[in-house]
Amino acid sequence: MTLIYVLLVMYMLRGWVRIPVFPLPHDRLHSKVSVLIAARNEAENIGRTLDGIIAQDFPKDLLEIIVVDDHSTDATAAVVASYADRGVKLIRLNEGDKLNSYKKLAITRAIEQSSGSVMVTTDADCRMGKDWLKTVVAFFEKTEAYMVSSPVVYSEEKSYFERLQTLEFLYLIGLGAAGIGNGNPTTCNGANLAYRKDVFYEMGGFNGIDNVASGDDELFLHKVAEKYADRIHFCKSREAVVFTDAKPTLAAFISQRRRWASKSTKYKDKRVVALGISIWLFNVALLVGLVHFFVILPEINSLFLIAFGLKVLAEFLFILPLCLFARRRSLIWNLPLLSLIHSFYLVYIGLAGNVGKYDWKGRKVH
Repeated sequence: MTLIYVLLVMYMLRGWVRIPVFPLPHDRLHSKVSVLIAARNEAENIGRTLDGIIAQDFPKDLLEIIVVDDHSTDATAAVVASYADRGVKLIRLNEGDKLNSYKKLAITRAIEQSSGSVMVTTDADCRMGKDWLKTVVAFFEKTEAYMVSSPVVYSEEKSYFERLQTLEFLYLIGLGAAGIGNGNPTTCNGANLAYRKDVFYEMGGFNGIDNVASGDDELFLHKVAEKYADRIHFCKSREAVVFTDAKPTLAAFISQRRRWASKSTKYKDKRVVALGISIWLFNVALLVGLVHFFVILPEINSLFLIAFGLKVLAEFLFILPLCLFARRRSLIWNLPLLSLIHSFYLVYIGLAGNVGKYDWKGRKVH
């Protein structure tokens, strides 16, 4: 299992290395872009996000900003409405308590009322530099992509727990990029995702995945990849990074990861399923080895130490380039601790994410 895991991580490293860095563009842009945000109870954050989008170095005649308020119980809608004179369009959902995936409905409504040919989704608690949209759209046009995934990085951490999340999240973003680099797209993040409007409709939108609370990004990626895997690209550019926040508490972190893991039951690509199962089984085996190390068979300590050492080494080789890309090199020293914690977390989330309900924005979903 250790050898399988190491080979998988090295294969992913190959995918990351294969993606060329995209330089800051200077060409004239042509695509009309609709930036879409689904927001629920984000009154404290969405103003900063809208300020960042409005301040983009991007042709104003090619930019449309649409925010869909998802039954917020705070002042989110009022904050968004105050930006109407700066070109921000507000849509308010009024569906009541009857759906499992309000976010997919929100994005669908936004696309229905959009005028752009390229849809760019982000979240209501994100931050971006002034060259973000220009870089993503220029890359979209240059590659003639149908879908573009771009990097998301945690920042402004307030605790050691949040810094550990930043390192772990870099690993996840790297896996998504590496899958695209290897020609097998597996995951992406809706906080920084772009796709053609006509492709969204060609794929039937979110039909078939609209019963899952999460997955407006990853499950839709899988739909596109079934037909157009070679037209999905990753924008490897620091200017294309979107920044967001780690979860402040363990409970919030577990709830988020349970939501992400719940999508796995809808995977159709057996290769993606096999990859996930292989990684999960390795971590189960590692935890069994940990029990042996301390309790049952101390004479095989060397086997556990070798397995864990190879795991850390492989992860180090993979995540170091990601830390350098994100300019967060100092985080790498937390890897041995994170690697051990990660095994416990992956085994638990692999089970808990596929059973029962979890909390998301004040709702119980599954």
